[in-house]
Amino acid sequence: MKPHVLQLNPILVPAINDKLNELYTVHRLFEQQDKTAYLAAHGANIRGVITGGHTGITNAMIESLPALQVIAVNGVGTDAVDLEFARSRNLPVTATFGALTEDVADLAIGLILASCREICSGNAFVKTGNWQKNPHPGAIPLSRRFSGKRVGIVGMGKVGRAIAQRAAAFDCPISYTDLRHIAELPYNFVPDLLQLARDSDILVLAAAADKAQGIINAAVLDALGKDGYLINIARGKLVVESDLVDALTRGAIAGAGLDVFVDEPNVPEALFPMDRVVLQAHRASATVESRTAMGEMVLASLAAGLAGQRPEGSLTT
Repeated sequence: MKPHVLQLNPILVPAINDKLNELYTVHRLFEQQDKTAYLAAHGANIRGVITGGHTGITNAMIESLPALQVIAVNGVGTDAVDLEFARSRNLPVTATFGALTEDVADLAIGLILASCREICSGNAFVKTGNWQKNPHPGAIPLSRRFSGKRVGIVGMGKVGRAIAQRAAAFDCPISYTDLRHIAELPYNFVPDLLQLARDSDILVLAAAADKAQGIINAAVLDALGKDGYLINIARGKLVVESDLVDALTRGAIAGAGLDVFVDEPNVPEALFPMDRVVLQAHRASATVESRTAMGEMVLASLAAGLAGQRPEGSLTT
């Protein structure tokens, strides 16, 4: 008989779903109207859980699954899982670290280019017919160059390093802050976030920072300055959104590129009309390549955990 697996979020790659259906009896909780009743009916048989980084799993749900052997997070965020609680139950929890590094870094550069060069507003200017109505050169304000700008990166993990590598190809001086100086990196370490903001034209948030929040506040944005740009492909909660809206409104910074928000999918509506603000719907890893690699890592974690083995990259066992 196939092992029973509980899936809390959809997986968008058909080949991964086909493999899951081939190997397991998959209970898709996200499709159920009465989730409590569904868990009561099937919880005793569940041996594995697939969840997303934003969804995680509650301790109460873990306790309701007595046969549970592994939790596979289809993402890199683990702040919605109580790792200490899982560890106390000798329960492996895995995430898909590494699978999405390249695509997240690519989007960071895309957001920089789109916000500095105002690509989205330029696109709208053409598509709405405004270029034909206003063909003179001054109809669109001048944008800003990216090449050569000072880039400050908050968090020098895999994603931060991949962003630095790409920005360096644009002849950008790179500085960073992290919990410590990383000796093997050729970039300038700045231990103080405020100082990093002062020294940067573009401040990029790339920190996992599961326990941090509100580190980008009015003081940091003022330090970044009226010609500076904020890029966030990390965690929405790292930014005090009211301070960001205020800074953009009063011209304390030049613009922003944001893929993540505090209360998704709710985005501050004040950002919508701002031409130098580029918004994405938490899509940094939303490519066929990344999502396929992530799904394959989930499959590997389930297979190992259900075989009684320690899955590669387990965060708790």
